[in-house]
Amino acid sequence: MHTMNNTRPTALITGASGGLGFDLAELLAKDGHNLILVARSASKLQNAANTLSKKHGIKVETISQDLSQVGAGQQLVHTLNSKGLQVDVLVNNAGFASYGRFIDLLLSEQLNMIDLNVRALVELTGLLTPGMVKRGKGRVLNIASTAAFLPGPLMAIYYATKAFVLSFGEAISNELEGTGVTVTTFCPGGFASGFQERAAMQDSKLIQGKKLISSAEVAQYGYNAMLKGETVAIQGMGNYLTVQAPRFLPRRVVARMVRSAQERHPA
Repeated sequence: MHTMNNTRPTALITGASGGLGFDLAELLAKDGHNLILVARSASKLQNAANTLSKKHGIKVETISQDLSQVGAGQQLVHTLNSKGLQVDVLVNNAGFASYGRFIDLLLSEQLNMIDLNVRALVELTGLLTPGMVKRGKGRVLNIASTAAFLPGPLMAIYYATKAFVLSFGEAISNELEGTGVTVTTFCPGGFASGFQERAAMQDSKLIQGKKLISSAEVAQYGYNAMLKGETVAIQGMGNYLTVQAPRFLPRRVVARMVRSAQERHPA
């Protein structure tokens, strides 16, 4: 662990051991931020920290923590306070999905998803933004999804959690106007990462056979939106048109369309 250089701003990124979280951490490091990387795997976090500190000459703290556990956010902030660490940029990236009919999936896993995708995000935002407001500056980047705009048969809880993140982010962005603190909700579509494998949806028609953009490209778009203080960011015309569907079609029709897109290819 390193003592942070107080002349640099510090960014905390959850789910930072790989994929989009790591790519966002790298962009922040490139711009001179010290980093606090949070994820479950201590070894992956340390590898990420070593890479980023050597490449960009910044200080990196790693905190191995499962944020899906109740009270984990409070425990994380207690750790930050005990180390005298101030968070100037908060990136709520940690999250996961599972694939299948709600009634066929483990209820405990679905509740765990709500805990990570929603509760932990709200908890960290609630604990860390008051300090930003007091200092008169800060940024929050919440990672949602184009799923936030749609009902999601076969990924019902995941889509619902992202709808919460979008609504919550838009509301508090409005509440914090004039404080110097911005809240950006980034809603990417599908991109290449380990997300699909963890969700066991590799053979979904939504993914299979499609060329997905890289997580680095997605990270750059979301990062730029955060720097501009945009309230909601949607990358690409195709994604923008997708999220407009509920405005022009009956919701039951949208649900059927999403179901059709997400069903598995026949064996």
